[in-house]
Amino acid sequence: MPQAEMPARVADHGNGGALDRARRRVYLPMLLPALILYVVLYVAPAIAGMLISFTTWSGLGAEATWVGFQNYVDLFRDPVFLAALGNTLALTLIVGVALFIIVSASMIVLRSTKGRAFIRSAVFVPAIISPIAIGVSVSFMFNPKGLVNGALGAVGMGALQRPWLGPDYILSIIVLGVIWSAAGFYAVLLMSAVDSIPESLFEAARLEGASLFQQFRHITLPLTRDMFSTAAVLWVIAGIKTFEIILAVTGQAGIPPIQARTLAIEQYLRVTTGESGGIPQLGSATAIGVVMTAITVILIILSRRIARRTNLEL
Repeated sequence: MPQAEMPARVADHGNGGALDRARRRVYLPMLLPALILYVVLYVAPAIAGMLISFTTWSGLGAEATWVGFQNYVDLFRDPVFLAALGNTLALTLIVGVALFIIVSASMIVLRSTKGRAFIRSAVFVPAIISPIAIGVSVSFMFNPKGLVNGALGAVGMGALQRPWLGPDYILSIIVLGVIWSAAGFYAVLLMSAVDSIPESLFEAARLEGASLFQQFRHITLPLTRDMFSTAAVLWVIAGIKTFEIILAVTGQAGIPPIQARTLAIEQYLRVTTGESGGIPQLGSATAIGVVMTAITVILIILSRRIARRTNLEL
């Protein structure tokens, strides 16, 4: 290194250090307001919720009693909670797989379809409609005297008519409603990633004789894997919290039956009416919230690991 450059670099290093010190002096004052809001609005309520989950408490004006892990023990001994847990996991996984298939098909078909912008807008419409409206529509369609049974009877297939909103079919009907409500959002989200792929790659693949599926397998999927991973995380968060559409589908029957309950519904029922004597059980309800958070984190980690493994295989 030339001797003449050394003093200049030393001087630059000295100025950089001074600049870093100046930045550090303003860093904390500028960060502090956001940090205070985050602690007050997110961290403190989360800690309070964790503490309440270790108590029995019926709400403001009532005394909370510390019971340790008893709420969690009672939850995993409660068949109603276990049914809600199973329904939540089934709904999240089944709808997640269905969304992946629907979105993948739309990425294959819509990428080169004329009028795809209009089709995207059309399939996105259910995403901007209230889940309550979609749930009510689904309940009308599958009502014993609704559109589905009426259509089956009109075409001579009355033997296939079913009490679709009964305990044996209600979760499947809710799954259909959730798929209808969510598919458009994830299709548009993934199609936006497809638009960023250079068309020249697909043209080269076509010249090589690649089919639409092969183009999806070797071009679209690898180049949109980050968006797939993001969509998976978004769906896991939304799936675990599925709530409004279930209330709308089962609303005519009053309290949702056990076969239709998710963790969010069970938590709502324990906050509003309680499981015994109409007394709210906030300790048990917050314990359900903690379980929901833990399941969400676990599923997000699993989906990220699966996406990472898929990336390596690709």
